[in-house]
Amino acid sequence: MKLWCNDPYVSKLSLTNPIHFLALGFGSGLAAKAPGTFGTLAAIPLYLLMMNLSLPWYLGLTLVSVIAGFYICDKASKDMGVHDHGAIVWDEVAGLLITMIAAPTGWLWLLVGFVLFRLFDIIKPWPIRWLDAKVHGGVGIMIDDVLAGIFACVCLQGIVYLTA
Repeated sequence: MKLWCNDPYVSKLSLTNPIHFLALGFGSGLAAKAPGTFGTLAAIPLYLLMMNLSLPWYLGLTLVSVIAGFYICDKASKDMGVHDHGAIVWDEVAGLLITMIAAPTGWLWLLVGFVLFRLFDIIKPWPIRWLDAKVHGGVGIMIDDVLAGIFACVCLQGIVYLTA
């Protein structure tokens, strides 16, 4: 798979730097095509480690991923010298964790959550698109994916309720 190895912005980052490693979604953001989708895929092992935790623990770790993401994304963005570069995908990792809050376990639910999150992240319905355009820095990078995760979580819970 071709990576963004010649991208002058990405070349300013190092996978040996823990902040950069996380911002790049454990390296998944280096995919030349669809880095956001690869970043979301990189969140799956993290979700699988967390899915059997009690709800308070899951929520706590998800909140930590969001709060840390404000710093992680801001720092990587500043180190690259560009706002919200496509290779920064920690926001997708946090977004999938939000989507999967209180979701039933199983690959079907994970697939549905994944698709819903990617749909909301790509389409960016109001107010996601508005916030994406107006808010800058680490919060700006994270906010659209946090909201996409919330929208996807609500839809996923609705589907769970309707099929139960």
